[in-house]
Amino acid sequence: MPPAPAAIPADPNSLSAAPVGRMGAFRAWIRGGELGLVFLAVIAGIAAGLLATAMSAAARGLHLLLFGEGVAHGLSLARGVDPLQLLLIPALGGLVLGVVNMGIARWRPRQPVDPIEANALFGGRMSLWDGVVVAVQNLISNGFGASVGLEAGYTQVGGGVASRLGRRLGLRRGDLRVLVGCGAAGAIAAAFDAPLTGAFYAFELVIGTYAIASLAPVVASAVAAILTTRLLSGQTYLVQPGGVPSPAWDGYLLALALGVLCALAAIALMRGVSMIENAFKTGVPWAPLRPAIGGLGVGVLALLSPGALSAGHGALHYAFSTEGPLKAALVLLVVKAAASALSLGAGFRGGLFFASLLMGALLGKIFAALPPEIGLHPVDPLFLAVVGMSAFGTAVIGAPLAMTFLALESTGNFAVAGAVLTAVAVSGLVTRRTFGYSFATWRFHLRGETIRSAHDVGWLRDLTVGKLMRRDVRTVRFDTKLSSFRRDFPLGSTERVIALDEAGRYAGVVLVVEAHAPEMTAETIAPLLKLKEVALLPAMNAKEAMAVFDSVEVEALAVLDGAESRKVIGSLTASHVLRRYGEEIDKRWQEEVGLGS
Repeated sequence: MPPAPAAIPADPNSLSAAPVGRMGAFRAWIRGGELGLVFLAVIAGIAAGLLATAMSAAARGLHLLLFGEGVAHGLSLARGVDPLQLLLIPALGGLVLGVVNMGIARWRPRQPVDPIEANALFGGRMSLWDGVVVAVQNLISNGFGASVGLEAGYTQVGGGVASRLGRRLGLRRGDLRVLVGCGAAGAIAAAFDAPLTGAFYAFELVIGTYAIASLAPVVASAVAAILTTRLLSGQTYLVQPGGVPSPAWDGYLLALALGVLCALAAIALMRGVSMIENAFKTGVPWAPLRPAIGGLGVGVLALLSPGALSAGHGALHYAFSTEGPLKAALVLLVVKAAASALSLGAGFRGGLFFASLLMGALLGKIFAALPPEIGLHPVDPLFLAVVGMSAFGTAVIGAPLAMTFLALESTGNFAVAGAVLTAVAVSGLVTRRTFGYSFATWRFHLRGETIRSAHDVGWLRDLTVGKLMRRDVRTVRFDTKLSSFRRDFPLGSTERVIALDEAGRYAGVVLVVEAHAPEMTAETIAPLLKLKEVALLPAMNAKEAMAVFDSVEVEALAVLDGAESRKVIGSLTASHVLRRYGEEIDKRWQEEVGLGS
């Protein structure tokens, strides 16, 4: 979005003078303190609640339209549906998505920027149209039965609306990042009717840190979103196990072991998604056809168990409310994992948030059969299902406190929350140490992006050598006679001079003090050339530049236009880089603690 034009003093007699003045005063109030940001957060939360409710209703409508009344209690609990529908409708959805993707590729060929990426790299700047694109793709994928959740669409549109609102009102970079987190918090809170879960999802994943200054707006957005959803009598995804018993001391030990198991299973799932994606890219060169083939595979799995379809909230409710045979839970776990990996690998749009909850709950119920086999007291399967749900979700989503609060808000049992916190801490630790990514950041890695969280590193990428360097550099030919060099660059005139070869390319650096040393008797300055193969490039950021300075232990380096052309375009000193880097670090710290001007 282009910057707003400078304000022009309004004519006091003009009819538009008063509205313009009021708008200017409103913008000043919004930018002036916490209350303005809280006000915007409430608006963002209401919008996120409305959009999440609308998307959830649209997805359920598609399920009923395509699969019939047998899916009234959830697509993953389909009853009496024609097997041919289960088999073919996901493939039909893949065809529809492929056609839609072809149109999107012509209209908006770039990859949509999600809230984590926007806050990490672009200071909270998101496109609302990206939200529309992701929401449409997500609804087609989920509505036709692909094994993906709607959370990706929820957070994309919630963050997009918040970003657009903040940019319209000219929010500072730090406040805009918090507001995008508010939009995501509202979306997740509305999805699970869980304000603490939504708030800490935003802190851990979208904002990247917790600060007192961001607490009020994020919580306000989450509460506004769930109140909006309840007012509409809408229902998105509710996790309500209920009646979960408090654990004894051995429950904590089992929770710890289950946390490790969930982390390993989640890592296998995430690697499976990338392996299937690579297989599709190799085996099906035409991208629009991949979702249809993947959808057919999901349909085959749905014939084994309808739990393969959609996000799986019906299956999760059933797993919490009934006691089934161990074999059935194991089959559903394998089918759901395969369907989720196949759906995402084939190109369906969505997330693993809810699917990870279902798989974790199933893994917990299966794990509950182990204690009696090794001579321990039986443990309530529902307790381990809640622990597994949160631990698996932590490994995939990467938000341990959000998953802990989800368990707390679902069960209302603080004693259970303690065991869950143990499991999620272990699960997160194992995932970080053995894999290093959550699912979101793993997907960034596969795209060649290096970010691992929403911590603001965009300013660092903007702080490039090209922007920091000085362009007024002094140069000399590498074969200049020493006597001429001493005459043109007397002691005190400058510290160093950049030498060029006969083609005008970078040849090295000459220190003036060395050229004036009494013992120096060389005919030309060629023997004095240093750093012949060391220079900076304009695209390097400040951190990369400092690494080069540290490796060669010098104060200044030449900046070249490219590694091949080697044309000198400027110079840069380490002290200037450190000063600018320190200024930016201080500015980000002030924004995080609410001291920014």
